[in-house]
Amino acid sequence: MNVISYGGGVQSTALMVLAARHEIPYRTLLFANVGDDSEDPATLEYVARPYAAANDLDLHVLHRTLRAGGRETLWGRMMKQGSRALPIPIRMSNGAPGTRGCTRDFKISVTGRWLKANGATPGNPATVGVGISLDEVTRAANRRIEPYEQLAYPLLDFKLRRIDCQQIIADAGLPIPPKSACWFCPLKSLGGWKEMRRDRPGLFLRACCLEETLNENRQWGGKEDAVFLTRTGRPLLEAVEAAQEELPFDVGCDSGWCMT
Repeated sequence: MNVISYGGGVQSTALMVLAARHEIPYRTLLFANVGDDSEDPATLEYVARPYAAANDLDLHVLHRTLRAGGRETLWGRMMKQGSRALPIPIRMSNGAPGTRGCTRDFKISVTGRWLKANGATPGNPATVGVGISLDEVTRAANRRIEPYEQLAYPLLDFKLRRIDCQQIIADAGLPIPPKSACWFCPLKSLGGWKEMRRDRPGLFLRACCLEETLNENRQWGGKEDAVFLTRTGRPLLEAVEAAQEELPFDVGCDSGWCMT
């Protein structure tokens, strides 16, 4: 079984095009959707599904399901009244990110369930193509390997960089995908938050609401220290207003599951 771990970004979209051109031996793509309320809307609106269908590729959109039935989204877990869950790498008062459970629960486990249900085992692992390009090769070392999978890096095999991936996508007649990540990810830079406030103010206000809710839930749970969506130790709106210059984008979610 050969599958592409599709994240909706530049690198994994380039893998999709290479698969469509039969340059790599993959016909199945797995996109673990952490929730229509959690994935960046621009990623969900991208044209991957029509392109995949037109080229006889199977693009499966996977969701986290509960044993009791129904789906769970990352946003829903955090916004549930009285929830103490902090699955995202929320920033503590010193700016350091907290424990990240979002990738494990909403990406790796969801994809793993599909792989195992379709025959992947430790004795017969699936080959999972991961979209990591040559200019970010260090990310490959951070990608955890599960017993039921073996990893492949076609972009590294072809010595392709991000700019090469963009050209592959453009040659296919597709627009360049936006960065793929949860729209409220705390690993976003101040520059990224400023851009969101300017271009997507409604989404920015929802992020402010999330930050407030997480802190309210912590107070109800007896936690006195506040948490933040930026490394500044300030509430999001205050941090963005205080920012004086655009800062480079933080590539912090480096597992290979996000931002590809």
